[in-house]
Amino acid sequence: MTPADIDTVAALETVLFPADYWPRQMFVQELSQPQTRSYLVAEQDDRIVGYAGLMCVQPIADVQTIAVLPDCEGQGIGTALLQALLAEAADRDADDVLLEVRADNPRAQQLYLRFGFEQIHVRARYYRDGTDALIMRLRLRPTDEATA
Repeated sequence: MTPADIDTVAALETVLFPADYWPRQMFVQELSQPQTRSYLVAEQDDRIVGYAGLMCVQPIADVQTIAVLPDCEGQGIGTALLQALLAEAADRDADDVLLEVRADNPRAQQLYLRFGFEQIHVRARYYRDGTDALIMRLRLRPTDEATA
């Protein structure tokens, strides 16, 4: 993701996450921190169809967002975005990757489970509309290697 993508991504964000969208300025701030942040977009037919972001403050990486346009779901875009984020987390030497996912989003939950994430906690009423967040973790390194 580049600064030139922000207006498009911010517009998509309000459509894809109407109850919890990030304001445009949030994306500006995120992109201004490349030492701890990494954001990317997925394009198809010269349009942005998905985007994702990662924050990494060792030893933890956190998936900030993954979004795919509804008419593009089921094409492997979310999978490709997640793979890219996990590769970035590994490149930044993270031990674990964490994320929050809406309890009412089974499609996203299944994506994360396929990659080996496990649910470790529930944040009750985390989202603005009162929906719970499931906290999930993927260990990139075995515990003994992470503490060595």
